[in-house]
Amino acid sequence: MANQSFIEKYKEDHQHPINKLTHSIGIPLIVVSLPLFFWRWKLALALFIVGWILQFIGHLFEGKKPSFLKNPVYLLVGPVWYVRNILTGKAFKKEKIEKPHL
Repeated sequence: MANQSFIEKYKEDHQHPINKLTHSIGIPLIVVSLPLFFWRWKLALALFIVGWILQFIGHLFEGKKPSFLKNPVYLLVGPVWYVRNILTGKAFKKEKIEKPHL
């Protein structure tokens, strides 16, 4: 891991399609909930809790613990990964699986 960037390691720890899906929903819920606490704290709390539940459900499918348990920096890497995927259009594309040549 010493030579891997945080984004590369995060991507490696988030390969399962269901984990990707739950993170694609859960991360925005968590991020939106944070400033919302100033105005509508009950809604913000609900979004925050649902967002985290989705994160942990995804990790059950992935079979790996959340990255932030190893390093809290990953609490910021997740939203960066999400925004990067939105801006590059990767969030809406299926990854191609290369077939082995026989």
